Amino acid sequence: MKKVYSSASAALDGLLTDGMLIAAGGFGLCGIPELLIDAIHKAGTKDLTIASNNCGVDDFGLGILLASRQIRKMISSYVGENAEFMRQYLSGELELEFNPQGTLAERMRAGGAGIPGFYTRTGVGTVIAEAKEHKAFDGQTYILERGIVADLAIVKGWKADASGNVIFRKTARNFNVPAAKCGRVCVCEVEEIVPTGTLDPDHIHLPGIYVHRLIQGAHEKRIEQRTTRKEA
Repeated sequence: MKKVYSSASAALDGLLTDGMLIAAGGFGLCGIPELLIDAIHKAGTKDLTIASNNCGVDDFGLGILLASRQIRKMISSYVGENAEFMRQYLSGELELEFNPQGTLAERMRAGGAGIPGFYTRTGVGTVIAEAKEHKAFDGQTYILERGIVADLAIVKGWKADASGNVIFRKTARNFNVPAAKCGRVCVCEVEEIVPTGTLDPDHIHLPGIYVHRLIQGAHEKRIEQRTTRKEA
């Protein structure tokens, strides 16, 4: 089966529909599937629900889809430095389902593993627990969280082979692995595609069975925050 496509728009052809649920990898500005996000923006797909740790920044990452009003709902754990995200949420223009980071990652992992739900103590006694099933285990209260199964997963890796086996570079593994696994279809963008059999199997973070379409492209590498100090 062909997995390598010539561009982000070609890789997304036939996959995008208004109102769909997309799981997106990345954390802050690290490991963002920026080429696929740009292709979604250009396609004009709207009323999207996005499951992602955050929503990029105002002019980069998922923030581009916010600015164009293509996102209806975010399932995320961090508003961050995205002023437009905050403005739309506070004005009632954007629906937001807050999740603790660990809970969101586990919801994606569970969905990818075929687990429809799990119980966790995280969020008990807070607004996170409102309207959720509560259950006691060993004298402790837990809440039920549902696994996430997305219509589409978009992720960004470092290197892949033509079969779709992917290596992520350092902290870019973050949400990319669970996001990829919870998508009914997963499209991955990488910096380099190598011949199948080139990668050491022990170094592969995401097996090709989870990756349906793959592209290679040039990426903008932004730094979210830079700290400096004066020399002594």
